[in-house]
Amino acid sequence: MRIATLGLVAAVLASPALAADLDYGVLRGSDNDYSAPAPLIDWSGFYVGGHGGYSSAALGFGNAFQPIVANALRHTVAEAEMNASQLLAARATHVGGTSYGVYAGLNYQFDEVVAGIEADYTYLGRTGSTFDQISRFSITKDNYLTTVSLLGASSTKIEDYGSVRGRLGYAFENFLPYVTGGVAVGRAVVSDTVEVQNYGYDNAAYTASQSGTKTFINNYGYSAFSQTNPPGSTPAPGTVYGATKKVTIAGVALGAGVEYALTSNILLRGEYQYVLFNDFQGHKAELNTVRGGAAIKF
Repeated sequence: MRIATLGLVAAVLASPALAADLDYGVLRGSDNDYSAPAPLIDWSGFYVGGHGGYSSAALGFGNAFQPIVANALRHTVAEAEMNASQLLAARATHVGGTSYGVYAGLNYQFDEVVAGIEADYTYLGRTGSTFDQISRFSITKDNYLTTVSLLGASSTKIEDYGSVRGRLGYAFENFLPYVTGGVAVGRAVVSDTVEVQNYGYDNAAYTASQSGTKTFINNYGYSAFSQTNPPGSTPAPGTVYGATKKVTIAGVALGAGVEYALTSNILLRGEYQYVLFNDFQGHKAELNTVRGGAAIKF
């Protein structure tokens, strides 16, 4: 029993050493069979695609009416004493609608970090407008009953714009979250007009005529004036001042989004973009856009 037990223990202790000497290369395969798997997608390369979504434009008009009225009524008591150019107010407004366009870019991938540059074009074609109307009358220092009536209208149409932006993202296999930043340049049509009526008559002379004294009543700004009933006279039609202009606008473009590689060559994306344009002709504009897109990578 002792001899058998010692033999069994010796066999157990010797088995690892014997196993280490056996060659199972046929079953194990070569060491090269265990190399790291290739990445699912290489984000590097040139791509081109199209996008569509919804854009909201916040439009401001500043003091669009003030310089127009001040110039139209310069050297008049309506401006000097009644401050006519301060009477109208241009209020900001919001407009929104679908937008669409194209984009193209170039990516470089460094491990999981993806950097690149992208350019896009977006058509918007949205118009926002504001108007204001007011009339004031006063007995001015020249003893005239002076009246000024103003009707102002202002509008901004953002035709389209393009941007050039840098991109920086981090790849999670087929997903690429990213941020962007750059410059934007667009085309806009701005219109600022004010219809101005300014008329008056000699109130002192009118008061005297009311007491029975026959007096000629001087006046201006009427198409038909009644010496016997000045308040019932007909003012001349208003004169429209101002202009409509096409302008080039520029600003900054910021955004963020995520891309998904459907295949190694087909990329889908969802993106938010913010564009703030510099003031132009006294107008202001900022755009918020949510859009989706699809691209082919070469």
